[in-house]
Amino acid sequence: PFINTLQAQNLTVLQLRERVRQLLKDGGYYADPVVAVNVATYASRYVIVLGEVGAPGLVPVDRAYRVSEILARVGGAKDNGADVLTLRRASGEELTLNLRSIATGGDADDPIVNPGDKLFVPTAETFYIYGQVTAPGTYKVDRDMSLRKALARGGGLTSLGSEKRVKVFRGGEEIVRFKPNDMIKGGDVVVVGERFF
Repeated sequence: PFINTLQAQNLTVLQLRERVRQLLKDGGYYADPVVAVNVATYASRYVIVLGEVGAPGLVPVDRAYRVSEILARVGGAKDNGADVLTLRRASGEELTLNLRSIATGGDADDPIVNPGDKLFVPTAETFYIYGQVTAPGTYKVDRDMSLRKALARGGGLTSLGSEKRVKVFRGGEEIVRFKPNDMIKGGDVVVVGERFF
C-alpha cells in the first residue's frame, strides 16, 4: 500500500526485494526495512509442450531450462512418440532434435529453451505386418528398421510362414525384389505368405 504497483518482470527475486526496500526507505516509511519476496507463480513465462508426451501443456519457467529438463517435467515422450522432436523458437527459428542425442549428448545436443518456445513430439511413423507372423499388427518404425527387423518385431514367422513369400507394399504398390536388409518406411505394409510343402 505504501509504494503501490511495482513491475517485477525481468527482475530477479533479489533485485525486486532491493527495489521494494529502497522505495520504502525513500518514501520515508521505514528507516531500515527488512523485505522478503517469494514468487508464487511464473504465469507469464512458460514453454508450450505438445504432442506425444506424458502431460502436454504449459510449463512455467523461472530460469534457463534445457530441452531434457522440460521433457522430464512433462513425463517424457510416450512409447508411440517419434524419436525426434521439433523446437520452435518464439523468433520463428525451428530445430529438429533427436531424443537419444538429447538424453545422452552434450550441451550442444540439448539446447536451452526460452519463454514462448514450443516443443512438439509427433506420433511415430508406423508399419503394418500381417499374414504368417506370430504377432500381426501395427508397429513403430524404429531407427534402422530393416525388413528382417520388422519380421522379428512381428514375432517372427509362424510354422507356415515363408521368408521367400514376403511382400512389401508402399503407397499401395508392391515393391519388387525387396531384400531382407532393405529399410522399412512409415506406412509400409508387410505381408508374409504361406510356404509350399
